[in-house]
Amino acid sequence: MAAPRRMGFPQCYQSAWRPQGHLSGPPAAPTSSGCPSSMMPVLSSHPVRAKTLISANLEKSSVVLRSRMPNIKIFSGTSHPDLAQRIVDRLGIDLGKVVTKKFSNLETCVEIGESVRGEDVYIVQSGSGEVNDNLMELLIMINACKIASASRVTAVIPCFPYARQDKKDKVSATGDGEAGPAYPLKLKVNEWKFRSRAPISAKLVANMLSVAGADHIITMDLHASQIQGFFDIPVDNLYAEPAVLKWIKENIVEWRNSIIVSPDAGGAKRVTSIADRLNVEFALIHKERKKANEVASMVLVGDVKDRVAILVDDMADTCGTICHAAEKLLEAGATKVYAILTHGIFSGPAVSRINNACFEAVVVTNTIPQEQHMKDCPKIQCIDVSMMFAEAVRRTHNGESVSYLFSNVPY
Repeated sequence: MAAPRRMGFPQCYQSAWRPQGHLSGPPAAPTSSGCPSSMMPVLSSHPVRAKTLISANLEKSSVVLRSRMPNIKIFSGTSHPDLAQRIVDRLGIDLGKVVTKKFSNLETCVEIGESVRGEDVYIVQSGSGEVNDNLMELLIMINACKIASASRVTAVIPCFPYARQDKKDKVSATGDGEAGPAYPLKLKVNEWKFRSRAPISAKLVANMLSVAGADHIITMDLHASQIQGFFDIPVDNLYAEPAVLKWIKENIVEWRNSIIVSPDAGGAKRVTSIADRLNVEFALIHKERKKANEVASMVLVGDVKDRVAILVDDMADTCGTICHAAEKLLEAGATKVYAILTHGIFSGPAVSRINNACFEAVVVTNTIPQEQHMKDCPKIQCIDVSMMFAEAVRRTHNGESVSYLFSNVPY
């Protein structure tokens, strides 16, 4: 019988290709390379069995490699536990154990209830409700996980706090700033003032998150895209646009005869993107100020007559702007008016204003809890974006690209 032909396979496959007769008996004579001939790979007389053994060894090695990747842990702050629960349900895992409490002097205390050593940690906390307490709670949770030897800590912040304080504005005697909110400054008539001593609080929040130990930020529809540049760590800014497009096509029958409207000039880029995807026209409302001490009048740029107007903005707080915009659109001949907002803050008189306004529906995402708002106002409807955050977490954990989510809704 001719001697088996030797083949130069890697060392890790030698046991799989060694014939059964070489597993026992006296040691074989060494070859010219110094290794016993029994240790040299040889062609098996059972190629199917040998191939199976090789596949088994490959699978075993891949399991070993996968086990070195840190496991994933997701913790929820107190601002939006429902969204965090939806995220983990989508991923098929359980929420991490964490205990949050306040001392009698209202200091926040956070205790992580399980080991995070070497883990890939995600903390879900939205900038809503009691913003300052929730922000401090997030910083403490990040630091607690970091000093507990977590491999990586990612802050999932659906609604970024202090996002509107991203620059220094010019304000007038009316107290209306360019960014929207009113500042109670006592100025003389026709006097304009640059807020030269105003803070850029969004940059401060970015610094605080980095110093606390965050390695990565996942958020949605930042008020200003330049906030990403405030960080020295990676920031994934997801967009609600794919979910908004899906809702429009499924819930507005006359969407082909619609027009997308921005309530201010700052949102022009946002509405043009949605209008292009729907292949419809867009319009915007320009605030024109006749005198410094008079309320700004709204000038509609675009034709909305006999069309369904869809107001699109990134957030609504007291809802004064979108309610005035809706009235302007109806006066210009729009048949119906919808409002679609990513972050529905709805503070102060917002809910009563929406109830008294002429909207068919005001649609928001659940980056902020909306259960109570929906009870108080039947016009408010909610789009669930938990699947987008869950997919972003999964892709980040597995080292995959998240750019797919910029134009698609995961199913």
